[in-house]
Amino acid sequence: MFGQEGYGLRLEWGGEGVAALGGLCAVLVVVDVLSFTTSVDVVVGRGGRVRPVRWLDRTSAAPAANPAWTLRPSSLADVPPGELLELPSPNGATLCDLAAGTGATVFAGCLRNADAVAAAALEAADGRPVGVIPAGERWGIDINTTKSEQFFGPLRPSVEDFLGAGAILSALLELAPLRASVEARVAADAYRGTGSRVAEVVADCVSGRELIGAGHAGDVDVATRVNVSKAAPRLVDGVLQG
Repeated sequence: MFGQEGYGLRLEWGGEGVAALGGLCAVLVVVDVLSFTTSVDVVVGRGGRVRPVRWLDRTSAAPAANPAWTLRPSSLADVPPGELLELPSPNGATLCDLAAGTGATVFAGCLRNADAVAAAALEAADGRPVGVIPAGERWGIDINTTKSEQFFGPLRPSVEDFLGAGAILSALLELAPLRASVEARVAADAYRGTGSRVAEVVADCVSGRELIGAGHAGDVDVATRVNVSKAAPRLVDGVLQG
């Protein structure tokens, strides 16, 4: 029941969602709009690649060739083709690694590449179920701490990831006559209902306000440009690439 059996399109949140859907879906699409999967889209769209690093393993990640390249999407606009970045994040990167362990084909989706990822996921699934995993946030995480227990705060569902997942599910529903679970259909309906106000809504949600308040309004702007990218980052041998 909790795997939403019987449906071609499914949605569940975070690491718990990966565990629930991973053994049942041929494809898992991880959505972390602010900011991991948006950053991946920017890099892959420029011909680069990203190795997702679990947050607790970040101290062993190789430093970027250019120290200005960070998890912030706006910092990645000049990444050259062929560059391989190792990007740690407590949500999207960690979930990509978890999803890979289920044996599913893994894509990194966001608002920027919703249509492209939907088409690629549908082709990879070849008639089998597709699961979409909005990352959400974790209450109590301090990204400046090294304490391992900080990762295991309870899940906070986030508006931006719900809309990103909804954008991908909306595209999937338009591409193929698949049965969507209630969870998946509600996300698609929420995205469609938001319409042209997606950027406004994301900017005014908690995550958007946090970034804007920290001086990172440019990252929110990059993340809320809907379907401007044709990239469909797919995890192959531990690396997200086009």
